[in-house]
This record gives sequence, C-alpha cells and structure tokens, in this order.
Amino acid sequence: MRKGWTSLLACVMTMTIVSGCGSDSTDGNGSAVTDPPNVVKNNASASAGAEKVKLVLWHYYEKDIEDFVTKFNESQDEVEVTPNFVPFSDFKKQLTIGLSAGNLPDLVLVDNPDVAAFAAMGLFEDITDKVNAWADKDQFFEGPMKSGIYEGKNYSLPFVSNCLGLFYNKELLDQAGVNPPRTWDELKTTAKVLTKDGVHGFATSLLKGEEGTFNFYPWLIAAGGSPEKLNSPEVASAVDFLSGLLEDGSMSKEVINIGMSDIEKQFAAGKVAMMVNGPWQTTSIEKDNPELDFGIALIPQGKQNASVLGGENIGMIQGKNKEAAWKFISWALSADSVRSYAEVSGAFPPRKDVAADKKYTEDPSLKVWMKQMESAMPRGPHAKWPELSTALSTAVQAAVTGAASTTDALAEAQATVDEMMK
Repeated sequence: MRKGWTSLLACVMTMTIVSGCGSDSTDGNGSAVTDPPNVVKNNASASAGAEKVKLVLWHYYEKDIEDFVTKFNESQDEVEVTPNFVPFSDFKKQLTIGLSAGNLPDLVLVDNPDVAAFAAMGLFEDITDKVNAWADKDQFFEGPMKSGIYEGKNYSLPFVSNCLGLFYNKELLDQAGVNPPRTWDELKTTAKVLTKDGVHGFATSLLKGEEGTFNFYPWLIAAGGSPEKLNSPEVASAVDFLSGLLEDGSMSKEVINIGMSDIEKQFAAGKVAMMVNGPWQTTSIEKDNPELDFGIALIPQGKQNASVLGGENIGMIQGKNKEAAWKFISWALSADSVRSYAEVSGAFPPRKDVAADKKYTEDPSLKVWMKQMESAMPRGPHAKWPELSTALSTAVQAAVTGAASTTDALAEAQATVDEMMK
C-alpha cells in the first residue's frame, strides 16, 4: 500500500493540523520571530521593458517554495517575486500589524480558514473578475475553490490542499473478518468488533480547540449540518454518534485530551485498529512501525461523503499591483505548476485535472485520497471563524464528556453564534 507514495506524505503539518505544508515558527534558534519581514517595495511605475515589477510574497513554508518562485521569475521578464518567510505562529499577527501600518507584501500564502477574516478586514484584493475570466477556474475541487470565497466574491485561490481519511490496520481487520466500514452504521459495528484485547476499534481527536474542530468537521458535514446552525438535529446526530462510540468503549476516552499525532502513535503501536487522520501521518507511521500493514479508505458516510479541507490559499493584497500579482497567481495555479510543486513538496493538488494524473489514479492509496478530496469542505468560510470554531469545539467537548446534554451544549453554542451574527 505504502510503496510509491511516501514522498507525497513528506508534507508534514508543523504548527497546527489545520494548515498544509507548513514550516517552523522559529528563527532556527528556537526563538519566535516577531519583527515584520522586510518588504521589497513594488516598482510598478517602471517603464515597460526597462525593469521588472517587483513583488513580495509572505509565506511560512521552509522548503520548496523558493525554488518554485525562482522558476516563475525565470519563466518571464516582466515580474520578479521575492519570497519572505514569516513563522506560522506570527503570521496572522504580522498581517494584522501590516494592515494597520501599511507595511504589507503584495502576495500571501495563508491558511485557508483565515481567508474570510482577512477579506472582511480589507486585506485581500477582490479578484472575482480575474477568476471569472480565467479558463482554469472550473478545474479546481469544490471545497478548495469555496475556501477562497467570502460573501460571493473571490479573494484567494487554493494553492495546496489536504484532507482527512480513514486509516485501518489490515491485520486486525483481517483477523476479525471485517472490511473497512463505508457508513456510520458499519463503523459502529466494526469498531465494536475490533475493540478487544487492549485495542480500541476507532479513534478521532476530539481535543478542545481548532484541532478538535478540524476532526469533528467531517462528521458535521456528513450529517448535513452547518457550522452556523449548531443547534440543528443534523449537528446533534454527529455529536451523538461520536458520543456513542465513546460510551460503548469502541473509542478511548483519551481522545478528548489527545491530538492527531498522539492517535497516530497509538495506531502505529497496534492499540487502535482504525483512525481518522491526515496523509502527513503516513511517514510517521512508517517510522514508528515499519512492519505495520495499513490501508486508507474514505471516512464512513453519513447522509453524504465528507471530509475537511486543510491547506493554503494564495491571495493578493488590496491596492497592490493587481496585474503583476495575477500573473504570478495564474502561473502558480496552472496545471503544470501545480503538478511540479506537488511532485517536490508532497502536497495534494487542488486541481481535478492534475488529480487525474496516473500518479494519483494508479496508486491505490493516492486514488482514495483524491476521491476524498472531492468531498473535503472548508471550515466556514466565515469572517469570525476562530470564535465560531471555539463555540463548536466547546459544545462537542461538553456533550461527549457528559458535562452537558447534546441539546443544551449545542443550544449554548448557537447562542454564541447568534451573538456573533449581530
């Protein structure tokens, strides 16, 4: 299963599970970098043919992006992009400070759930006209494309993507005589059968905070729920389903306190038979237990197939050189560029046409991941996503721990959402 696709999974989420191929948040000496990066001033006024328009790109990737940008710079004679690294832990703060101080780059690679908030703040240029006129616009998966839209307008486009899927221990499933579950009902039955001899049948992180929200989101979407209507029967059914797995022992009560990397350790050790996790965990599993034979399947279906979208979008700063910035964006998101960056970075392509390449269709596991990408939906998009996410995570924790009934926990969360909407 694992041969031929390990390189894809070198894309390790570093600072949070919700971003794509990220990087460290330090200066290399363990110290957070807080000073704003130097910004190379835009030279848009240079006469045509005399000097390149110079743009700056902020990102938090450690590797691969500089070579990628160099390819763009060498591909034409009109625009020169300089990539500047900003630690992930500092990224949103520096953008907020830069917005107030007028000290901003021309382009940014940003965690996709943050797009709506920054669009509402006026950070991003509205590129709807550019996108509508772009022949490639229909080549992107639905979820990644939605992640860059706020109030019906395009403010960014997907650069790299990832999602969650179901990992399963082939040996344990074979011994129990069961197949990877395809539906919630099958998951409930299969997880119970696999729970024995110190092994829990299933695990997904329900940690309080964004990581927990990220992991709950596939269940919310699969149930037909909406993050803006948390007191709905659909969201309640998702909470109750996971609570049931905890109550019958199919899922360890530890999942409310541990994250995705800890669950990977348990899976690699053979203590968890199935888990929902991200593709970046494959290299960790292979390192922790090289002999483990495991497979990948779609997350079991509720009313519909669903996963959650991770990864970064690229957008241009409002008031900067729109034509030059779009030249870079459209080049970076072309099929050839997406294909080449995915090859060296291990990132998932957000484009359907690239996902149809033999690399993805002939490898059984990659084929599953690309199928899962079809149902990977963005968190929100919502201008107040962090507050909404906190309300949702708090409610899920209260319900699954028994601190409150599902109805009461979700009603309280909805009250918070309603207040945010005023």
